[in-house]
Amino acid sequence: MIDRKDMLELTRRMTLTRTCFTRIAGAYMDADGNIDDTFNVNFLNLKSAEKQRHLDIAKAIPFAKTNEQLLEHRFRKENMKKGSFHQLLSLIQTCGLKNDVLMETFYEEAGKQYAASSPYGIMVYHGVYDVPMKSSAGDYQYESEEVYDFIICAIAPLLKDYETGKPDFGFLFPAFSYRSADREAIDVFNRIPEHAQEGMLQAILTFTIS
Repeated sequence: MIDRKDMLELTRRMTLTRTCFTRIAGAYMDADGNIDDTFNVNFLNLKSAEKQRHLDIAKAIPFAKTNEQLLEHRFRKENMKKGSFHQLLSLIQTCGLKNDVLMETFYEEAGKQYAASSPYGIMVYHGVYDVPMKSSAGDYQYESEEVYDFIICAIAPLLKDYETGKPDFGFLFPAFSYRSADREAIDVFNRIPEHAQEGMLQAILTFTIS
């Protein structure tokens, strides 16, 4: 189960003045899952309006209805080995989105599994959050307890001029559980749970990279 308080704690670091994001990368896909174009930039170099637009997109994942739209899924040990989707996500997170080959591999694999009837955008955000310690009374302290290094992926329909709408699917990796990184889990978002992207979910949890 996902603790709503953990997700709200993360979203408080997703504002223009207190952003935890360092980089954003993405791809524009056609309805068949083929890459039309890609981008990869320093998040802080974006103009304020663009920052806010992307903050709203990224924030939609952890701010979703926990344990309804946003569910925790655990990886089996055998699906965390070399060549797994888990390894790909780990490498992307570790390099902070700076390896274009890894990013393109992710877009290609996502394009094979994501079910879409129109063009869409895949956006990946890298964030770093110094998790503050809490006192016995529950107050936040200045000292950092852990550095939570993570990625958020949001997949949303394309509108016009390569702008995206609200995310239909996404995830937070590694999962943020008990105010700490859980590398054996991922928090997956489906805007409409009744129409969940089961193929994409299974690819993330079990597929090996072809």
